[in-house]
Amino acid sequence: MPVEGFLDTRGKKWLAIGLCDRCKRKFPLEELWSDRNNPALKVCRDDLDDYDPYRLPARVGEQIALRFPRPDVALDA
Repeated sequence: MPVEGFLDTRGKKWLAIGLCDRCKRKFPLEELWSDRNNPALKVCRDDLDDYDPYRLPARVGEQIALRFPRPDVALDA
């Protein structure tokens, strides 16, 4: 039975413990992820944000053309 306050790091890649930058809880280092909007923050899975839509690239505009456009010159010759 683990003692309260200690993390079980057996079977992990690294024996390192990190703090979540949002909730300040302890996690094994491989359970912390770079935040999608601010990659400098290491956060746990619960505090991981979705992408901010304003930071995504702009949508490509539509190419709209008329099917049967009228000519720019007068038709009576």
